[in-house]
Amino acid sequence: MTKTLPGLLLVGMVACAARLDEGQAAVSDGLPPRPWTVAHRGASAYAPENTVPAFGLGAAQGADFVEIDIQRTKDGHIVVLHDLTLERTTDVEQVFPDRARPAADDAKKTPRWWLDDFTLAEVQRLDAGTWFDPTFAGTRIPTFDETIQSIRGRAGLYIELKSPERYPGIEAEMLASLERHGLHRPGADPKTPIMIQSFTVPSIERLAAMRTPLRLVVLVAARDADRWLTREGIDRIRAFAGGISPEKPTLATHGDGWRYATEVGLPITPWTFRASAVKGYASVTEEMAHFIRAGVAGVITDNPDLAP
Repeated sequence: MTKTLPGLLLVGMVACAARLDEGQAAVSDGLPPRPWTVAHRGASAYAPENTVPAFGLGAAQGADFVEIDIQRTKDGHIVVLHDLTLERTTDVEQVFPDRARPAADDAKKTPRWWLDDFTLAEVQRLDAGTWFDPTFAGTRIPTFDETIQSIRGRAGLYIELKSPERYPGIEAEMLASLERHGLHRPGADPKTPIMIQSFTVPSIERLAAMRTPLRLVVLVAARDADRWLTREGIDRIRAFAGGISPEKPTLATHGDGWRYATEVGLPITPWTFRASAVKGYASVTEEMAHFIRAGVAGVITDNPDLAP
């Protein structure tokens, strides 16, 4: 039977809807023009990582996004911190000397100060700047809300859910925070685009199941590249996410995989480009420029001022 024009249009609309429902590869989400410069934990080569000074400097140096890591305190507040523990980037050992405990599976019984053993009030007593440089003395671990307020209108947020399996429900809490700030939909604030990423694939799948329209990205470490940076792995990612952030060495070891990802609409934002760790290039600027020419959508870097 010959289809009428309305019938053809209906078939086309259904097919289009089905394709969009497969994942986020075709989402139009108000992101800035490529290539993107993503300030890794802020401008972390020049200021203490994951702090307001680092965020502001990253934006001032022209980053399109500031990458942050979110976790949750003992009393349920979302804060910005990379490590699961506090000792590397704060003075917790001096402020709370008796609060350390080893991980349950640590045979060496190394004492650690775990973030989720502390309340927000306790965390905010800690100095998160002096470890980097004394000029940053008194810098605090920021809450997620404080971080949004410090960056909004200056750069986008590239939010990493850090070990979300440790914090059940943090995905919904993060989305609720973004909604309070009016940033829960693409394009809501053109100056503050939002992207969300994690190494924990089930967390990204949960966010996809919540039907968030925000761009979701899977972080891929080199140890997991054989699983994800293949055609089969990438096709699976396409079903629930709209981008991949691979560890930089995989650009060489899994070139066919990440190039296939770009062909099917998944932007690639590799990590981490550092002026202090350049091999085979005259500068980190040249290194980033090489991969941008090769097709990556952006670069995650400690040195946003040196992005090409």
